[in-house]
Amino acid sequence: MINEDMQVQPGEEPVRPETKYTPGTHKLSEYNWLADLPFDDRCNEVVEVRFKNTRKGFYRNVNGLRLEVDDIVAVEASPGHDIGYVSMTGYLVREQLKKMKIRPVVEEMKKVYRKARPVDLQKWDEAKKLEDSTMLRSRQIAENLGLAMKIGDVEYQGDKTKAIFYYLADERVDFRQLIKVLAEEFHVRIEMRQIGARQEAGRIGGIGTCGRELCCSTHLSNFNSVTTSHARYQDLSLNPQKLAGQCGKLKCCLNYELDCYIDAQKEFPSREVSLELAGGTAYFVKMEVHTGVYWYSTDPRIAADMTPVPVERVREIIRLNRKGIKPESLLTGPHRDRIGKGNDLLLQNSGLTRFETKSQSREGKGKRRSFHRRNERKQK
Repeated sequence: MINEDMQVQPGEEPVRPETKYTPGTHKLSEYNWLADLPFDDRCNEVVEVRFKNTRKGFYRNVNGLRLEVDDIVAVEASPGHDIGYVSMTGYLVREQLKKMKIRPVVEEMKKVYRKARPVDLQKWDEAKKLEDSTMLRSRQIAENLGLAMKIGDVEYQGDKTKAIFYYLADERVDFRQLIKVLAEEFHVRIEMRQIGARQEAGRIGGIGTCGRELCCSTHLSNFNSVTTSHARYQDLSLNPQKLAGQCGKLKCCLNYELDCYIDAQKEFPSREVSLELAGGTAYFVKMEVHTGVYWYSTDPRIAADMTPVPVERVREIIRLNRKGIKPESLLTGPHRDRIGKGNDLLLQNSGLTRFETKSQSREGKGKRRSFHRRNERKQK
């Protein structure tokens, strides 16, 4: 459409606004940073197709179809065919295959049959409408069989000939009898696929302690392992209630800043080394990674008389101790200036009055004094 404000001279074509690429809103969508390159048929031989949940894969475009992102296509399945959305095309697929070390010439890939027809879409919609009722019924069947498992989701294949049952279980489950009962109940081919607590939380969704929607339900599709060492590197308190997410596992966001903390601590001295002083021994308590400060205590068991020491001073004292020299104190003049006064507002001011000006603070103190004097007179 042309805006009415555009002034177009006779014989000239209107200047249309530039259209920018908008990435998909699905968490499996990829930002195509190579979208401005000219189209090349050779880069359209392989496309990526996504399905429900976090399932996706690469398929060979044997018919040379001109496919775009979010096109609905019918692809080869075992057995029959499946319906999915195109999530990646063009040069970006070639770069992704190199990253994942996949050689489409050598490795066998399933095929893209065609763009989905109205008949395919109708059957696909009918299959999706059966998923919730199938999931609830399958849970009842699993409970009747006494299986220690939870069926979290059901995904029907596009042609309704197969169903994937996603389940959670803490231990190994023998579901051979369950498969027989499900096949007789729903008259489809059954595939059982185990998922973890993180995948389940991403499917359900929710709000995290940060106040934002869960990362696993918005953008995370690959779940890297998280251990308590990630918290130790970041000098976090090993409190399970604070470190665990809604899935009961350690929070995925512990991975986000881990590399930054590891890089910052590469040149730091060992925390296991105690500092020998003329008046006693200083024991490590905690560190402030990004400010480069170690905190030391005079007692090895409790945090008593804690003193902040810059990393440079710690290295210096360790070198002196190796030579048999014990300094008089942890800090010298230059290092005291390096530490300075803390920037913590809670340490400097009251939590209620730290935003007041000096005049307001004096006025408030005067009102409090007069209030106490009046109370004293009344009591007398």
